[in-house]
Order: sequence, then C-alpha cells, then structure tokens
Amino acid sequence: MAFNYRKYSLLFIFSILAAMVFAQSKKEAQVAAAVEQLKQAMLSGEKTALEAITANELSYGHSGGHVEGKAEFVQKFVSGQSDFVTMELKNQTISISGNTAIVRHELHGTTNDNNKPGEVHLKILLVWQKQNGGWKLIARQAVKLTS
Repeated sequence: MAFNYRKYSLLFIFSILAAMVFAQSKKEAQVAAAVEQLKQAMLSGEKTALEAITANELSYGHSGGHVEGKAEFVQKFVSGQSDFVTMELKNQTISISGNTAIVRHELHGTTNDNNKPGEVHLKILLVWQKQNGGWKLIARQAVKLTS
C-alpha cells in the first residue's frame, strides 16, 4: 500500500485553513464583545466602564466634525452632556489584521443630551487595538446616515 501524499497534503492544507478560520472567528467574537461593552458603557455613562474600554490615545470623531480625546469623551458621558437612552447597532462588519480591528456598523438611537431628547442615525467606523490582552477603542468616526 503506497502512501498517498496528495490525500494527506490536502488534509493538511484543510486543517491549516480550518485553524485560521477558527482563530479569526475567535478574534472577531472578542472584538464583537468589546463593541458590546462599549455600547453598554455609553448607555450607562459609567466612568470606570468608559475608561476601561478605551485606549489612552483615543480619537473620537462626531458626525458634526468635533473630535475629542479620551478625557473629554468620558466626561461628556459621565456629565450627561452626551446621553444615549437607546442604542441599536445594525449591519456590523469586523475585519482584523494582526492587533488591529476595524468595525463598521449603523447606530440608531435615542438621546437625551443635556436633557434634550433627540434621535441619531449614523454610520460608524471603529478602530480597535489589542492592548495588554484586551481590545481597546483607539479611534471612532461617525457620519450621518442619509436616506
């Protein structure tokens, strides 16, 4: 009985590909969990949660063009200047390259910024970086959704 190199080569290649897909999907699940943590932190306005999920180098861009760092981002949520009452994320995609993840989704929500009710419908780009074993938000940019 001859050893079938072709059969085992294909099996080996398939095993490698399956391992790569599993590793990618595991990372994607971790990033998706980080996105959910960010969403919950933004809804709660809890300072500790907001600080824990964001990188010190955070660049947070609003749909109106204003860009803020981590301290200003956190303070606006803690003070109620930025206040999400509801937040729904739709059509999310995650792309990972090494220790960087790019997440895109739509954000639909109701707000109560400075006690003024409102609605937002945005396209969001999030950039995540793996730091000290966890995913941290390093950049965000929003644009208003057009119909």
